[in-house]
Amino acid sequence: MGSGTETENLASARIPKFNEGTTWSKEGITVAGSKRWGTSLAHLNFPSYMYVDDDENVYITDYSNNRVVVWKDGATTGEMVIGEGAQIERSDRLRNPKDIILDKATDSFIIADEGNRRIAQWSRKNDSGIKTIIPDILASSIALDHEGYLYVCDYENHEVKRYKIGETTGVVVAGGHGKGAKLKHLSHPMCIFVDKEQSVYVSDWGNHRIVKWEKGAKVGQVVAGTNKYYSVDPESLADPFGLIVDEDRNVYVADWGKHRIVRWEPGAPKGTVIVGEGTMGNGSTQLSRPFGIAFDRRGNLYVSDFCNQRVQKFMINTPE
Repeated sequence: MGSGTETENLASARIPKFNEGTTWSKEGITVAGSKRWGTSLAHLNFPSYMYVDDDENVYITDYSNNRVVVWKDGATTGEMVIGEGAQIERSDRLRNPKDIILDKATDSFIIADEGNRRIAQWSRKNDSGIKTIIPDILASSIALDHEGYLYVCDYENHEVKRYKIGETTGVVVAGGHGKGAKLKHLSHPMCIFVDKEQSVYVSDWGNHRIVKWEKGAKVGQVVAGTNKYYSVDPESLADPFGLIVDEDRNVYVADWGKHRIVRWEPGAPKGTVIVGEGTMGNGSTQLSRPFGIAFDRRGNLYVSDFCNQRVQKFMINTPE
C-alpha cells in the first residue's frame, strides 16, 4: 500500500506520485448526486467528465442538465457554475457539455460543449459570459499541456488536434486517417491525456484500447487493452472512456462496458481492477457505466458513475 504526494505536472492535470502497490478503498462515498437523475441542484443527469480542485471541490459537466455544477467538499447539494439548464442552441448557454478543464494561465474554464459543436471558454475573473474559442467541432474530451497548447479529441472525425489558444486551426497529433483498427487509426476516440513529453494518450473507444501517440508520431502504440474482443477475453477493455496516466506511466481507465476502473502498468499483458465489481449495480462497491475519473491532491480517486447519476470518491489506502 502507499500514499500520494502532490506533483505539479500539467495545466490540465495534477497527478499525485503514487508508491508501488498503492490501493484504494473498494467502497465508494457519494460526493455528488444520488442514485436517480433529476434537474434540481441536489441531482445530476448523466455526469460525464469533471475537474477536482485543490480544495477537493468537484466541478462536473452535468451532461443532460446542460450545465456545469460544483459540489464543494462535504456538500449535500451542488451549486450552478455555468449554464441555465435550458436545452437550446444559444451561444450564451451550454448544451450537453462533455468535458471541463481549468486553464490556470487565464483563470478560466474550457468546456467541450458537445451540443453546440464548439469549444467554449468561461472566465472566473469577470462576467464576460461564455465565449466560443473553436467552432464547429464535435469534441468528446480536451486537455492542456505544460506549454499551454489545447488538445481536442474529435470523435466524429476520429482524430486529436492540437491548437494554440486563440487560433481555430489545429494540427493533427493522433489519428487523422479516418475510422479504422490499424495503429494509424482511431475509432470514435472518447478521452485524452497529455503527459509532460507531449505524448497523447487516447481512449480508443471503438477499438477497446488505450493508444499512446508520442510527439510527432505517425502511428500509435497500444498501452492498455488486448487484441481480442472484450466479450471473449476477460482481460480486455470494453468501450473505455475516462483516462489518466501517472508519472510512472501507469494508465488508469474507466472501463465503461465492464463497470470498473482498471490500472494498466507499462508493458503489462493485463490490467488490475482497482475499484468496481465488474457487474452493473448501485451499491457502494459497484459502478454502472463509469465515465470520467480524477484524482485529488491527496490521491483519492473520483469516478463519475454515469448511469447511477452520481460521483463516487474512493479513498486512497495509507500505510498503517
